[in-house]
Amino acid sequence: MSANSSTRVGFIGLGIMGRSMAGHILNAGYQLNVYNRSRDKADELVAKGATWCETPGAVAAASDIVITMVGFPSDVEQVYLGENGIVANAAKGTIMIDMTTSSPALSERIATEAAKKKCLALDAPVSGGDVGAREAKLAIMVGGDAAAFRKALPVLQCMGANIVLQGGPGAGQHTKMCNQIVIASTIMGVCEGIAYGKRAGLDLDTMLQSIGGGAASGFQLNVLGPRIIKGDFAPGFFIEHFIKDLGIALAEAHCMQLDLPGASLARKLYEQLAAQGYGRNGTQALFKFYEK
Repeated sequence: MSANSSTRVGFIGLGIMGRSMAGHILNAGYQLNVYNRSRDKADELVAKGATWCETPGAVAAASDIVITMVGFPSDVEQVYLGENGIVANAAKGTIMIDMTTSSPALSERIATEAAKKKCLALDAPVSGGDVGAREAKLAIMVGGDAAAFRKALPVLQCMGANIVLQGGPGAGQHTKMCNQIVIASTIMGVCEGIAYGKRAGLDLDTMLQSIGGGAASGFQLNVLGPRIIKGDFAPGFFIEHFIKDLGIALAEAHCMQLDLPGASLARKLYEQLAAQGYGRNGTQALFKFYEK
């Protein structure tokens, strides 16, 4: 029997990333309780030993640690603070970990409401996309109580390799905003470089072989660049979710009286693509803008 088998972990949100993340926890020997709005996405995990729960609240009631990986701040609010949600149904001492990219203010509110129930809450958004989730190499940016972080760390280590406590409630989300702001301008540069190379008549794979080993190297170029060249715009991370993230980042920046022209332009371009029906494509589909 695994040393982890006495700890009950709940996982809510089994999308592109969440399914892989939950699978790593199950494979590590934890008792896993799962919920997803579309039940069929849980079938594979249930077949491997996970327990299906009918509501987020039922997951919370049956778990020592509850993890969420859902879509939008409105989803986070409903899952945590709704009538059949996590906070209302969690037992004293439960650790709640929201790994959705969401609002720092909402993370602070959830931490406050959790404390009223003698529970602890962490905001722990991730970076690394579908590849990082599959390979358990996500960067995990955590905000919240240090003692809760230490208790949750073994579970987080099932999913990521770079796990850092950034500060109190909301600090993980603020760090993720920094991440998304950097990506926003970087993916534009990747698309522009490939568009330039294509017009110049270069062999694009050969071009990437050179610049991917130099100062331009990074996830956006080395992982998404080859997908762009192949015309593979399947989602590792949805455009519509990136628009959501940039909206949060730009709203926070506005409150700080900080101008972010790169992030603003990226959001504008992505909103144009979403209006054309590409919102459920991966972020690398920004290249469609440059193909015109």
